[in-house]
Amino acid sequence: MKNDCSSGAAWMWGQIMPIADARLPVTDWGLTHSDITYDVVHVWEGRFFRLDDYLNRFEESMRKCRLNVDQSRDDMRRILHRIVSRSGLQHAYVSFVASRGQPANVGSRDPRDCVNHFYAWCVPFVWVFTEEVVKRGASIYIPDHVHRISENSVDPTAKNYHWGDFTQGLIDAKEAGYDNTVLIDAQGYVTEGPGFNVFIICDGQVRTPRKGVLHGITRKVAMEICATHGLEVVEKDITVEELFSADEVFATTTGGGVIPVTRLNDRTFSNNAAGEQTLALQNTYWEWHQNSAMSEAIIY
Repeated sequence: MKNDCSSGAAWMWGQIMPIADARLPVTDWGLTHSDITYDVVHVWEGRFFRLDDYLNRFEESMRKCRLNVDQSRDDMRRILHRIVSRSGLQHAYVSFVASRGQPANVGSRDPRDCVNHFYAWCVPFVWVFTEEVVKRGASIYIPDHVHRISENSVDPTAKNYHWGDFTQGLIDAKEAGYDNTVLIDAQGYVTEGPGFNVFIICDGQVRTPRKGVLHGITRKVAMEICATHGLEVVEKDITVEELFSADEVFATTTGGGVIPVTRLNDRTFSNNAAGEQTLALQNTYWEWHQNSAMSEAIIY
């Protein structure tokens, strides 16, 4: 059917359309320069999880990127609800985007000439790590020749499409037989992976990189969960040596929650199985999805 949105839906230029019909002009700076910020929230069992946290971060990202769109926060919320409702998806990956747009004069090199715009889309739930990997634990490759883009060049706290570094790391990881990659910075400190944050557990203390990373919403949720489990969380610079010597390692992502990491390069953790404390955090994460104070229902 022409207007079938069951595979996903998009809102662009004031219209809802099937995801396959969503298009950007080839001269849009979001496409030509990756001059864009975005966010991703998920829908689980017909409910947005922690939507206000994602909207807060998106508004802050727009401020940092000096992007202004016509839609208010309430407008954005309504659009997100509308596209998921139209799709009928009960479990969805929902992206909302602010792009620099096109200058009125195509030849202009002045970003102030561009007309910023908002769009959003949803597709069936995307697992950053496959469901099989979530159950067995992830293997992560840390390349020594690909470094994370400096936070002095691209602010990682404003979610962006600058994936040149991640893409090269992913290719190396996949070719070496690993599930995913984590990058270090030029000083040798651990940063993050493509679409996920990293945590380690050492002697009962939970640690996560403090700089060069997106302040993930699932990262935030994991910190809250740790507090309920009586675990201290410290944000600090983490060396590769500290990472390899951890008792447990896990990743956090909107596309899958708390993910056990069982292997980093040649180092195996917890006898190549999910760690006990990580599994406890993972279970609480999914339990929190049943808390109506943390989610909001979609009317289909």
